[in-house]
Amino acid sequence: MLRLNINQLLAVILFVSSLGYLWMAFQIPVFPIPRPVDSDAFPKMLGLCLLILSVFLFLEKVPANVAEDKTSKEADVADDLPQTGIMNPKMQVLGASVGVLAYAFLIKPLGFLAASIILGVGLAYWFGYRNHVVNFVTVGSIVLSLYLLLSKVLGIYLPQGIIPF
Repeated sequence: MLRLNINQLLAVILFVSSLGYLWMAFQIPVFPIPRPVDSDAFPKMLGLCLLILSVFLFLEKVPANVAEDKTSKEADVADDLPQTGIMNPKMQVLGASVGVLAYAFLIKPLGFLAASIILGVGLAYWFGYRNHVVNFVTVGSIVLSLYLLLSKVLGIYLPQGIIPF
């Protein structure tokens, strides 16, 4: 009998979900006014990406040390993470949730660029990445590229906030 590991099981669930999502995305009506990007383009692109990524997840090889069954609950916890203070995984999830909530409140007054850079750099710091120059350059370039793509190319309004462009 074929036995699926957890990644393959999740991949099957995601594959079926992406098929349903794509079916719903193709039900979005196309407007008669010709535009380069219509309202159905982004949902179709997301559904296709999810479909492809679920196939990759299904085909991913599981390392030998992960494939063997673990018997105790302690074996499921990553060995390299200390389980005290802010490095506790529950505290990290809580901190990330607070950061995203603060982002939601700050995106309007600070703007998309500033709030997103603060969130990205802050979350990287919260999860232990301490090379601040590389972190700021990486997050800044990704956020700036996304901002320019959405606002200048696709014509989507994003809050400008304190940065005037």
